[in-house]
Amino acid sequence: MKRALISVYDKCGIVDFALSLKELGWEIISTGGTFRVLKEAGLEILEIEDVTKFPEILDGRVKTLNPYIHGGLLYKRGDKEHIKTIEKMDIHGIDIVVNNLYPFENTVQKKGVSHDEIIENIDIGGPSMIRAAAKNYESVTVIVDPKDYERVIQELRNSGETSLDTRQYLAAKVFGYTAYYDTLIAKYFNELEKNEFPDRLTMTYEKEQELRYGENPHQKAGFYKEIGKASGALSSGIKLHGKELSFNNINDANGALKVLKEFERPTIVGVKHSNPCGIGSGDTIEEAYIKAYECDKVSIFGGIIASNREINREVAEMINSIFMEVVLAPSFSDEAIEILTRKKNIRLIEIADIENRDYREMDMKKVLGGILIQERDTKLLLDDVETVTHRVPTDKEMEDLIFAWKAAKNINSNGVVIAKDEATIGIGLGEVNRVWAVANAIERAGEKIEGSVLASDGFFPFKDSIEILGKAGIKAIIQPGGSIRDEEVIEEANRHGMAMVFTKIRHFKH
Repeated sequence: MKRALISVYDKCGIVDFALSLKELGWEIISTGGTFRVLKEAGLEILEIEDVTKFPEILDGRVKTLNPYIHGGLLYKRGDKEHIKTIEKMDIHGIDIVVNNLYPFENTVQKKGVSHDEIIENIDIGGPSMIRAAAKNYESVTVIVDPKDYERVIQELRNSGETSLDTRQYLAAKVFGYTAYYDTLIAKYFNELEKNEFPDRLTMTYEKEQELRYGENPHQKAGFYKEIGKASGALSSGIKLHGKELSFNNINDANGALKVLKEFERPTIVGVKHSNPCGIGSGDTIEEAYIKAYECDKVSIFGGIIASNREINREVAEMINSIFMEVVLAPSFSDEAIEILTRKKNIRLIEIADIENRDYREMDMKKVLGGILIQERDTKLLLDDVETVTHRVPTDKEMEDLIFAWKAAKNINSNGVVIAKDEATIGIGLGEVNRVWAVANAIERAGEKIEGSVLASDGFFPFKDSIEILGKAGIKAIIQPGGSIRDEEVIEEANRHGMAMVFTKIRHFKH
């Protein structure tokens, strides 16, 4: 008689699966809570100690770690010596294992959970058992996902056994599952040890969706979310309207969110090709939208809007006057939803805690053959910000300098931002030299540039940019400083009556 071992934490669908096995003539072994559930459903089953000839001990910590279990899983069905051994030891083969593990992920995320409870939810017997079954997948079927019950039962009904393709598919799931499980445990212990750069880095992500394509139509792509709580992130958002997000939508939306989290006042961020094309803050979200839109009315078309306040009727009407791909916000009023959903292709994403800034995650960049990893750039300024020119920025100029600095922190280097009245009016970014970035920003600012301020993500290596900015009407500059020609740069700023602030911290973004 074929034998199955069933021991699951997630009992969804398990009774129906077990009933189907019994109808097909299978004998079932079970443990603990699963045994009780199946017995209550009227199933005649064996308890684990009937097979192991040894009781569960240590509060259930040891129950399946036994030669009668692992021998039945691991012996090679076509190996004469293996068969001789299990017959001599009176070990019965186990042909199906159904198991899912203690909920370590859910436990470690519980508010106020104790260290002892977390440790008790590290499963030992389960991973050992499913790894053993998966190693011997040529003969043993192992199921860790309830979604696979129907596939297995259907094959058993049709041919009396599962196919090798199915067993291999299920084994792959097992090793992915145990790798994910162990990664979560390793992450927990690394956090206990405050070990940000362990000798062996393991990461685990869960597939959110397969994407239609990647950056370009010929590239395959998927969206995976980090395991654990990601409050205020795109992966925690709720799509209220529109088709699925594309690879570029997700990348651009993430860029918009990162910029948005720099600002506390009502703020709108417009993004195109993962870079800001307009940022505005104001007393109201309507004022913020107008400022962001006015920065670059051309580039924002077909872009992404992120708001840190509810989208109301007034803002919805302004958004609806042009084509917009995605709108992110903590909420949408009923009137706003009615207005925006008139366009079927716009995506509306509600992210409840959109202003959350508490992310204990690293910044990563994939390179050929490896991965770069660093702390996220969360520090805006150091304590020793210094005015280095004769003229000190006015309070109003300083407000705009900080606003511009927040924006410059989130654009591609070399990057500069011209701002006035809490609005970007000219952005120059992604250039191979700072003069070109400055020239582009000035051109985009146009006639609005008089009396504005500028932020630069890196220092000015020469005074040429300062000369250009002074002639254009820039009144104050914020930059890291640290060039060997700082004195020449400061002297040029003084010549134009500009105020200049050194942050002594840079924000390169490559």
